[in-house]
Amino acid sequence: MRIGDFRQTYEHDEALWSTPVARAWLAVLLVALALFPLVGGAYLVGLACVLGIHVIAAAGLNIMTGYTGLISLGHAAFMGVGCYTAAWFAQRGVPFVFTLPLAGLFAAALGVVVGTPSLRIKGLYLAVATLAMQFLMVFVFREWESVTGGVRGVNVPPASVFGFDLDTDRRVYYLIAACAVVLLIAARNLFRTRVGRAFIAIRDKDISAEVLGIHLLRYKLSAFAIGAFYAGVAGALLGYYYRAMTPEYFTLQLSIFYLAAIIVGGLGSTLGSILGAVFMTLVPEALRAGVSLVSHWAPRAVEILSPVQQVVFGLLIIGFLVFEPHGLLEIWRRIRRFFHLWPFRA
Repeated sequence: MRIGDFRQTYEHDEALWSTPVARAWLAVLLVALALFPLVGGAYLVGLACVLGIHVIAAAGLNIMTGYTGLISLGHAAFMGVGCYTAAWFAQRGVPFVFTLPLAGLFAAALGVVVGTPSLRIKGLYLAVATLAMQFLMVFVFREWESVTGGVRGVNVPPASVFGFDLDTDRRVYYLIAACAVVLLIAARNLFRTRVGRAFIAIRDKDISAEVLGIHLLRYKLSAFAIGAFYAGVAGALLGYYYRAMTPEYFTLQLSIFYLAAIIVGGLGSTLGSILGAVFMTLVPEALRAGVSLVSHWAPRAVEILSPVQQVVFGLLIIGFLVFEPHGLLEIWRRIRRFFHLWPFRA
């Protein structure tokens, strides 16, 4: 009798879920995602929609920063381009199945433009360049009223698939969940290809990568384009979910939110993007719920504790950076190793 995981073919070795247990857990997860809107309340479904959008955007930033080493502080600008692109085409009757990829492509085009200086500058200098683009695009969102609606914002018609309007949170949830699953699987597979391995080589040592024959500018622009595409799709889904967006949403604060998400979750990992987005989305909600619960016994507690919850959230992030620099992903890996070896010790 054989005990263990025996990989006898190349396809088996390269499989994303190579064991029956992994495939079973994947099936359980997909079923849970499908059934969640049927059992969850309106608040939880809405929170899940926002979480799914954050996961997609965080995965895109992780492709740029975590896998390729290209620091970007302009991720919110890419999302804004995707949102306004989808709104502009949707208002003119373009079907949803076209507006979503167009939103990603327009954001990817901006990513190529922003990534062009990456051959000459990197690190903090590249971060400053993307920061300048962030402020520039926010200015464009506010002033280009014929496209963005200016400071008043823009209304986004509901998405429609085969004549079926996605005009409720539960219906939009399935759209966001499907896009998140497809894009996360695509991101996971990307780094099993030559392109993904080139990204990782550039992150580890770009000079050595160039000596090995990797075209730095081509792959850096590709990383920016792919990451911006994810952000553009996330921005379009955000517009379809809220149905109305203003430039005030796509500020530097949102870009820092996603950068913090991938750092807390774990750089260079698709699972890290998910864990970081979950942490950055749910922890503030949990803190707000705690403040609301306390306010039932002490009505004035809201005035005192509301500012404190931001401080607590910031301290949690600092704590992760100090005590667990590899993020939530490393904690998850330790838990997995424990159960792999249980009941034996390493």
